[in-house]
Amino acid sequence: MVRNGSGTDSAGRTGRPPLSERRKAETRAEIARAAVRLFTERGVAATSVEDIAAEAGISLRTFWRYSSGKEDCVRPLLATGTDVVARALGELRPGDDIAALVDEVARRTGERVADLPTVLALVRLAQHEPGLRAVWLRAHDEAEAAFAAALARSTGRPADGLWVAVGAAMVNGALRAAVEHHALRAADGSPAGGEGLVEAVREALRAAVRGLRV
Repeated sequence: MVRNGSGTDSAGRTGRPPLSERRKAETRAEIARAAVRLFTERGVAATSVEDIAAEAGISLRTFWRYSSGKEDCVRPLLATGTDVVARALGELRPGDDIAALVDEVARRTGERVADLPTVLALVRLAQHEPGLRAVWLRAHDEAEAAFAAALARSTGRPADGLWVAVGAAMVNGALRAAVEHHALRAADGSPAGGEGLVEAVREALRAAVRGLRV
């Protein structure tokens, strides 16, 4: 469920972002893909920013315009599903099936699983590369704040309350566990297709929301 050409404006309407924004997003994504290819082949320590820029077919100046470092440049791939899940949590009502709601939001906004092999390779690298691990965990910190805001909207509970904080942490932890579990199973030879990841995410979200008793 990677963001793929859909956006939400300040009034909450969905639609395609301006062309310039789409081009910027695609440039960031291509830089991230190039970095993961090189990290997988050479390792992070043996890969330079210059190497990534050359692999992405851009100048070093363009790299620095879009990224702040060789590990941080992979962040666009690690935002997988955050917007979709946050919107679904913002619409959640008692008795709702969170997995079905996520599917509906994804369908409605044109989101789809993209760059799946690259994302899974990156998640596996993040298990033993400290710099990438820090970026992975930082991405989840940011996601948790988005999930907390969405839960506060849908439940009417205080945004700074403990219930919302715990709920957001549960959802965030469930998503991270699902993606890491699927990525590591794929490395062991288990099916690595998008449907397997989608099912893992559905199972994890349902478990988290059952614990929340929304």
